[in-house]
Amino acid sequence: MKADRLLSILLLLQTRVRVPAHELAERLEVSVRTIYRDVEALSASGVPVYAERGRHGGIELLAGFRTDVTGLTADESRALFVLAAQGAHAALGLDDALGSALRKVMAALPAPHRPGAELASRRILVDASRWMAGPGPGADLEVLQDAVFADRRLRLRYRHSGTAEPRTYTVDPYGLVSKAGVWYLVADLRGAPRLFRADRVRSAALTDAPVQRRAGVELADVWAVLKRQVEQRPGGIEVTARVRRSRFELFLRLNGTAITHLPEGEGEAVGDGEAGVGEWVTVRLAYQFVGEAKTLLPFADHVEVLSPPEVRDELAAAAAAVTAMYAGNGPVHR
Repeated sequence: MKADRLLSILLLLQTRVRVPAHELAERLEVSVRTIYRDVEALSASGVPVYAERGRHGGIELLAGFRTDVTGLTADESRALFVLAAQGAHAALGLDDALGSALRKVMAALPAPHRPGAELASRRILVDASRWMAGPGPGADLEVLQDAVFADRRLRLRYRHSGTAEPRTYTVDPYGLVSKAGVWYLVADLRGAPRLFRADRVRSAALTDAPVQRRAGVELADVWAVLKRQVEQRPGGIEVTARVRRSRFELFLRLNGTAITHLPEGEGEAVGDGEAGVGEWVTVRLAYQFVGEAKTLLPFADHVEVLSPPEVRDELAAAAAAVTAMYAGNGPVHR
């Protein structure tokens, strides 16, 4: 509809100093001629918009002109574009802003649409946290968020997994990402993309130096690269295991990130004559080192590693150590 298109043009012009007519035409899927006709319509309705032709020309609003029909503040507008997952806005200090923004949006909706929108808010809930993950260490996002929005370099003291002492880095932040309830700082370190878990940041301070990001690179671009690196890590150990069907759904929830292959069917029935064997599903998992497979131990005899032998030996040794401790053959700490 023309009215929707005129509103879209107005909103796009408010976010940009000048937009080429061909870009508006591509985004709105109309011809350049239609865009110029729409600009004339906006001008006739009192909107101070004009077009400059030429190589560096485009469509532009008169400097200082703004229209704000909703009354949204900067924080409220930002809140609307943050991933709408439970806890995400609270971590960024935007819970109150989100509630206020949604109330304003609700008030701006046509009356017939309000009951459906209100019903959706009560019927749909997004919780990005993983099952039985437990409360993890809290992350102080205030300084990280300040650096992201102020476009300043950041000095971090950061503790890597498996190390006792933190290291110091000066990084160029692109932004913050929340994945499965965990916050990450995405940044460049000496021009190379890096990922920092926010809950491992021991201290953070803004520097006076402006951020030095790679030209033309956005947060989504860097995140895509880092995500691919994590998901396609070379090397590692491939483990084949079988899981009792009665625990299979729980196993998938807790080990989904390590699974590389699932059977096409519903699993395989193993009838080897042993009492209590029941049904099993065979899966393959990938770990970076043998010790990571210890995450399978909480499943006790509901999960059996079939290969490789070194992983079976690792789990057997760990289980034997636990058995010896509780049998009174190991050290007791009081």
